[in-house]
Amino acid sequence: MLRSLMLSVLAAALGAHAQPWRFVGAEPGRPGPVVKGAPFSADITTETSMVLQDGNRIHQVSKLRFYRDGEGRTRREQSLNSLGALASNTNLPPVIFISDPVAGVNYALSPASKTANKSLSGGRGPMGRGRMRGGPPLPDRQQNTKTESLGTKTLEGVTAEGTRTTITIPAGQEGNEQPMLTVIESWYSPDLQIAVLSKRSDPRYGETVTRYSNISRGEPAHSLFEVPADYKIETPPVRGPRTGAK
Repeated sequence: MLRSLMLSVLAAALGAHAQPWRFVGAEPGRPGPVVKGAPFSADITTETSMVLQDGNRIHQVSKLRFYRDGEGRTRREQSLNSLGALASNTNLPPVIFISDPVAGVNYALSPASKTANKSLSGGRGPMGRGRMRGGPPLPDRQQNTKTESLGTKTLEGVTAEGTRTTITIPAGQEGNEQPMLTVIESWYSPDLQIAVLSKRSDPRYGETVTRYSNISRGEPAHSLFEVPADYKIETPPVRGPRTGAK
């Protein structure tokens, strides 16, 4: 349901810029666990680098502006280019994703067409450290995992606790002749309940660094989490229950 919503707003936002494009990576604006009492705003930059066997290097940068209020509402502002909606036009319009757990709704806004796609959001529990956004994934039971503390330091004005997790993928598990190591470094802010800096090095996918910058601890304006009055709200049709095959 949510993926269809994202694709709908991307298509609407492209409008006259429409070209063949593809949707890659995680679904943008996907609601995460609700965090209350920790409002802030920040810029989020994700850089991915990979060196190919022929020496060619792939480097991609994704940027977005993020807001969260004291009730756990979130807002993400980013360009279609940074979403992975790739087209020949490099000056594509922005899109905005709002998650409102108080009202139980999500919105995907297209400023270009002044439309807002609406969907109902499922309930999510409070954010726990083990499931933090930007943190390391839960390891597979067949993998050997080692985690070590890196202490604490101040990043962008907030105190963060560092950990380094090394995951060893045994030889033969994925057709690999030798063991492979994935190293994940995460700097977690207990106050904001997010990883303000995370680094992942994986021989299969290259290196990915996600960092929060320009962090402001103030309460964002409530209007940021509302659909502007001049936008047209569109609601995807609700599918009925599936029936058995005849």
